[in-house]
Amino acid sequence: MSSPSVSYLVPVLNEASRLAEAVQAALGQEYAGEQEVVVAVAPSSDGTEEVAAALAAADPRVRVVDNPATDIPAGLNRALAASTGEVVVRVDAHSALPEGYTRRMVEVLVETGAANAGGIMRAEGRTPLQESIARAYNSGLGLGGGVHHAGSAAGPAETAYLGVFRRSALLAVGGYDETLRRGEDYDLNERLRSAGYEVWFVPDVEVTYWPREDWRPLVRQMWATGVWRGEMVRRNGRTRLRYLAAPAVVAGLGTSAAVALSGLDRRHPLPFALAHLAPVAYAGFLGWVAATAGATAPRDRARDAAVVATIQASWGAGFLKGVTRGAGTTVDRSRVRRR
Repeated sequence: MSSPSVSYLVPVLNEASRLAEAVQAALGQEYAGEQEVVVAVAPSSDGTEEVAAALAAADPRVRVVDNPATDIPAGLNRALAASTGEVVVRVDAHSALPEGYTRRMVEVLVETGAANAGGIMRAEGRTPLQESIARAYNSGLGLGGGVHHAGSAAGPAETAYLGVFRRSALLAVGGYDETLRRGEDYDLNERLRSAGYEVWFVPDVEVTYWPREDWRPLVRQMWATGVWRGEMVRRNGRTRLRYLAAPAVVAGLGTSAAVALSGLDRRHPLPFALAHLAPVAYAGFLGWVAATAGATAPRDRARDAAVVATIQASWGAGFLKGVTRGAGTTVDRSRVRRR
């Protein structure tokens, strides 16, 4: 397995402006083995299908498959079925693979025997708001963060960002779960580990990620992600403690508001007035965020705090919905553009 063939799987929806760059970053990797790109295109409104077709016409290493189900797990499975590589590289159109990424990750698979390898997700921004969102991602302040946000030690991990997989392991666990509309990466890595495979973290490799660029898409993304995380907990009854922080914030603030509206805090100062400690403590936390997230200008610091609050409120409320009532038909529409 010194230079196995590689397939890059690229699920896309409304990514006409970014698809060519993502494909070029994959095929531009300096790697000795054979490489191919399989693009799974969901029904789009911005000409993504035409861009994908043009890329395939210009390079025989690029193939296009339809993803009528729209969801990412379904697109990844369709691309997987159409691919042939011994190694499978998951690609996101909003990420940029660095030079040497494929070569390094294949080396890790060979050296460690792992089934999947992933590096650091390094969020970046082009606008002031996107920069604030990126700082929240990189610090882990928004949702606590996994090892792929700020880890420094190589070794086994619970999950990996994107992922470079042994095809045999990916097929052995049945690929991606198409009943999950979010959280498919975490679920896949959990099933790999349950089957006896290792997931390996590689801290010396950073993949650039471009987060949402506006408030409404950020809220939609975090709500849907929280809902499906709650659905996953509802299904298997397990979760990491860090995923309970945002729901606890929402529950605490909601309890405080309910007590104030009911007047219980005025009629019975103890214990109901204690509920108001939640917003006081959270205000202190947001003040700490503003001071430590990395911004220097007062306006940027205030925006950083507002971003963290938005992420936690949207994700936490979504989690509570998902864990109590299930995900239902919830889907992330943050990338969908109106016609």
